[in-house]
Amino acid sequence: MAAEPPRQRARRRDPEAARTIRDVAARAGVSTATVSRVVNGNYPVAASTRAAVERAMRDLGYVANAHARALAGSTTRVVGIVVSEIVDPFFAYIARGVQAEALSSGRLCLVCSTQGGDSAELRFVDLLLEQRADAVILVGGAVEDQEYFAAVGQRARQLANNGSSLVLCGRPGLESGVPAYAVEYDNTGGAAAITDHLLSVGHTRILYLGGPTTLSTTTARLRGFRQAFAARKLACDESLVRTGAFGRQWGYDQTLRALDDGLDFTAIFAANDIVAAGVYAALRERGLSIPGDVSVVGYDDVPVAVELRPALTTVRVPLEELGRAAVRAGLAGQEQSADPFAHQQQVTTLGTVVVVRDSVAPPRMR
Repeated sequence: MAAEPPRQRARRRDPEAARTIRDVAARAGVSTATVSRVVNGNYPVAASTRAAVERAMRDLGYVANAHARALAGSTTRVVGIVVSEIVDPFFAYIARGVQAEALSSGRLCLVCSTQGGDSAELRFVDLLLEQRADAVILVGGAVEDQEYFAAVGQRARQLANNGSSLVLCGRPGLESGVPAYAVEYDNTGGAAAITDHLLSVGHTRILYLGGPTTLSTTTARLRGFRQAFAARKLACDESLVRTGAFGRQWGYDQTLRALDDGLDFTAIFAANDIVAAGVYAALRERGLSIPGDVSVVGYDDVPVAVELRPALTTVRVPLEELGRAAVRAGLAGQEQSADPFAHQQQVTTLGTVVVVRDSVAPPRMR
């Protein structure tokens, strides 16, 4: 007797593969139209009915076809997050929050890393638009360029018109009339607070090591730094302000350069904790103690802050909650109104707090 073809054998061994929407409807005791509404998420369904359908789908091992859902005009239960660098703990912790919140709503989290490229960010948004993602979340400081803002605004409108949402996470909102959410944190207030912490113990000669001048994060943190001086009616020496990058190597190089240039400072404000790690290495290399010779503060409160010795005084940003809030904001746009522009310019701002550890002391008497 001839052996039957492999495909027939596979079908006989896997009866689950034949499960259809009709099987789910029969199991749940509802119509196929109701099952379709639950699967596609494109029409209100009572919570008890939805639960019954989802239970039937799990029991039967039924998996909805994403391509078919897209053809039906629904989104694909995917939340896309676009970050600059996934290995940077700032972005990684926000991504963790996005993933947790997406999963709690039954959605997949798709993480895209631009490696710092602005054009790559826009391209990822286009790809997520093609995939009919429920929400697209752009994370981190925005490039302060009008052409770039216009391009992002255009994509926000395209997403809204397709039943999706654009969320700006950790960056300012777009111009009035653009259908996008913004979930920010108090960048400026945090920078002002930690600068005031240094000023309050007697430091007035503070070396500021900031990020790229083109990023909104740099602008906001530098604004807070200057505001703290102004609030105490003190002059901010602009010769001690240096901007350029957010990396460890940059913090190391700039600290050595400042020392070699003979700059007069008693404290360093590193614009993030990774920069602060480079500052620590440079000061130690030159035989300077922290905080005995130079006090150091950072920003973000990522794990390296407590791993440094002495532990770093820094600004805590609620990174995971930022990610969670971004997902909630993006998905809310699908539930509140059929009008894709009803949610335009909604902004949520989370607070920051100074975490005092061991890297700050009063300046030594001269």
